[in-house]
Amino acid sequence: MGILDFFNKRKKDPKAEMSFIDHLEDLRWHIIRAVIAILIGAVIVFIYSDLVVNKILMAPAHTDFITYSWFCQMGKFFGMGNALCFGDVKVSFISIGMTDQFVTTFTVAFVGGFILAFPYVFWEIWRFVRPALSENERSKTKSVIFWVSFLFFLGVAFGYYILTPFMVNFYFTYKLSPLIEIKPTFSDYVENLVYTTVGIGVLFQMPLLVMVLARIGIITAKFLKKYRRHSFVIIITAAAIITPSTDPFSLMIVTIPLYGLYEASIVIASRINKQQKKKEEEEWS
Repeated sequence: MGILDFFNKRKKDPKAEMSFIDHLEDLRWHIIRAVIAILIGAVIVFIYSDLVVNKILMAPAHTDFITYSWFCQMGKFFGMGNALCFGDVKVSFISIGMTDQFVTTFTVAFVGGFILAFPYVFWEIWRFVRPALSENERSKTKSVIFWVSFLFFLGVAFGYYILTPFMVNFYFTYKLSPLIEIKPTFSDYVENLVYTTVGIGVLFQMPLLVMVLARIGIITAKFLKKYRRHSFVIIITAAAIITPSTDPFSLMIVTIPLYGLYEASIVIASRINKQQKKKEEEEWS
């Protein structure tokens, strides 16, 4: 569907009878309101930047981070001993540029603002898109704002509590020589953290996107199964993009959950297709 077709569909709504320029103006105000929400969130994060950096960003770098305790207890519960217990890893960062910490603070503020404002940002996007949908499509996409936000925050939490601790532990324990001292920059750490939280949060939208597309008849479970191999390549590519370090370990811990989401999407689409087929059979009988 082209951009003109989309705007024509929006015109079908009695409240959306506007010219092409009016639609662009409407879109502009949706974007402006979304940006304002992000800026408000960024200001809040900036005000509490010391707390955010020391208590949230740096938490996975401490050996008493809750994830390390979870995995250690889980390993012992399944009779694996201390196999999942991370050792005491000394983690520290450096700042080599005079303005690095100041600039990184703004990065943290804007990323934090985006995370806080995400439900509202998507709501603004949905308000613009919704008039282009038919009544049937609207009825099948109820609670979409809740589920999109839920999956986004779930992805952010997965990246923060699972991926980030694993990567920190791996990188700081992997040494080619005892003469090599690991001293990454603070900005490098923040960059990795952003990719493995916000990036994963966005990619966690896959099942919901598939559900919506399946309900409106654009894709089917058969289609997803047919292109499973192609999708795996796309997932690896996406994992490489959201993971600054393209080593096999990073790609693996990002690719596995994403491919799991793809398989879950097939299950969701299959159930929806069966429901649609059953409904069609009932209508014909």
